[in-house]
Amino acid sequence: MLAPMEGYSDGVLRTLCHAHGADLTFTEMAHVESLLRDNKPALARLEAPDSTPVQIQLLTGREDQLERLIEGFRPFPGFKGFNLNLSCPSKDVIRHGKGAAMVKRATKTQKLVSIIHGHGYSASVKLRLGTNEHEKRNKLYLNSLGGVEADLFIVHAKTAAQGSVEPEDYSVYPECVEVASGIPVIANG
Repeated sequence: MLAPMEGYSDGVLRTLCHAHGADLTFTEMAHVESLLRDNKPALARLEAPDSTPVQIQLLTGREDQLERLIEGFRPFPGFKGFNLNLSCPSKDVIRHGKGAAMVKRATKTQKLVSIIHGHGYSASVKLRLGTNEHEKRNKLYLNSLGGVEADLFIVHAKTAAQGSVEPEDYSVYPECVEVASGIPVIANG
């Protein structure tokens, strides 16, 4: 899989990576609110120049907005579903209760996944181990893995507070897989 990276994983890169073995790719993170406002830069993130298998990564915390977006969505060749971003470490995003702040909101996340599934689309969830060490120590991320019926989970084994040079904590994966109860867990980082 080709993990999304804002500013880098555009349609051309996704196609190139698919040609070299990536079975599934993801768009750059798109804010649902921006897509609903027909924001051109946000819409450009979803451009698919060909049939490369891709999931659209969405950042949201509001069911009403996600429902409106999905109702008006028309699949394109290569579209494989939606990915909910519970991983974004941006302090501004977290302050608004989205991204990594959603890790502790399993019930809300399940509602978002249910909206996607209700329209017949696949839903995956990318998450971190929480916003900080306290949330990680209390294993709040396991609530999402055990309480959300996604089609697959992608776990970035860091907290949002950790910088890119800090190491991932790979020791969490066995428990993540166990708690996910048969839902695939993909290691990311």
